[in-house]
Amino acid sequence: MNSSTRLIIFLVGYLATNYAAANFNKDVEITFGDGRAKIMNNGQTLSLSLDKTSGSGFKSKSQFLFGKIDMQLKLVPGNSAGTVTAFYLSSIGSGHDEIDFEFLGNVSGQPYIMHTNVFTQGKGNREQQFYLWFDPTKDFHTYSFLWNPQTIIFYVDGTPIREFKNLESNGVAFPKKQPMWLYSSLWNADDWATRGGLVKTDWSQAPFTASYTNYKAQACIWSSSSSCSSSSNNNSWFTQSLDTTGQARIKWVQKNYMIYNFCTDSKRFPQGFPPECSLS
Repeated sequence: MNSSTRLIIFLVGYLATNYAAANFNKDVEITFGDGRAKIMNNGQTLSLSLDKTSGSGFKSKSQFLFGKIDMQLKLVPGNSAGTVTAFYLSSIGSGHDEIDFEFLGNVSGQPYIMHTNVFTQGKGNREQQFYLWFDPTKDFHTYSFLWNPQTIIFYVDGTPIREFKNLESNGVAFPKKQPMWLYSSLWNADDWATRGGLVKTDWSQAPFTASYTNYKAQACIWSSSSSCSSSSNNNSWFTQSLDTTGQARIKWVQKNYMIYNFCTDSKRFPQGFPPECSLS
């Protein structure tokens, strides 16, 4: 274990604000939308809306260096073709790190596509896409990132759907040095989002609205003094990994609901797949 990892482990043991009872008024700031983003119910719920003029978005007030982030979302109902609801962690700059959920809308009665990706040092191209096993517009469902020095795991309602392991020993870059903000936005992407841009946004259905509640961040908060501290007295996420049950759940999801995997796209990688495809 190197000295920087020891320092992080020490800092994670120091308690800061408890995000278990998060309040949108306190914990996020609206980034754009000119009134289309609204915080309601004394900070317990938030909505983003999109019309032909603009979408909307928000970001966390804190930066995180590792953590377990949960958010309950209810996605745009009805004919949501062309819209994208994004929920992601990201640093800034051309060499940024990023961990993505993006929900690609579709025409009424067709399934949403859940798009995931991981960027390290400005490089992404690690897309996996899934259908969901429920209608994400009828009720709130929990979407989560677990990010620690060993792994990144994506969860839906507590079910792991994807893992990106730390394979630095095999030459695969892993995001572990840049603190990231949590972002979310609702925006128009009808040039690519639905059937590769073939289906355009039907603006007669606007405004489109996505809803948020029960934001929780058990995380290492990066402060202006370049130190970080845990936001919860439960630090099990820092060393958490998938057990055999979790590994079996990922296989079940990927067998039944995965519709795209960069590791099987030979047209995209004619010279051979990225090394993490054979190692993960």
